[in-house]
Amino acid sequence: MALYFFHLSDGHDALIDPEGREVANASEIGDVTLREARAMISQDALAGSVDLNQFIEVRNESGKLIYQLAFRDAVTILDRA
Repeated sequence: MALYFFHLSDGHDALIDPEGREVANASEIGDVTLREARAMISQDALAGSVDLNQFIEVRNESGKLIYQLAFRDAVTILDRA
């Protein structure tokens, strides 16, 4: 299993994942990242505010960017007003 780091950023500041997570297959990175983003969005929604300008960067042990997912791409916002 390879170790990947899931860093949260808003384009200005970053919350660095110091421990990382082992992922068995690199093809699972997108699904893991999507679940993480949705979990964070759900917690933000419970607190009353969601910042869709945030994103998760996934980097391997050498620091190479492997995958990136913007929060706005993790959900569909329906406004039927």
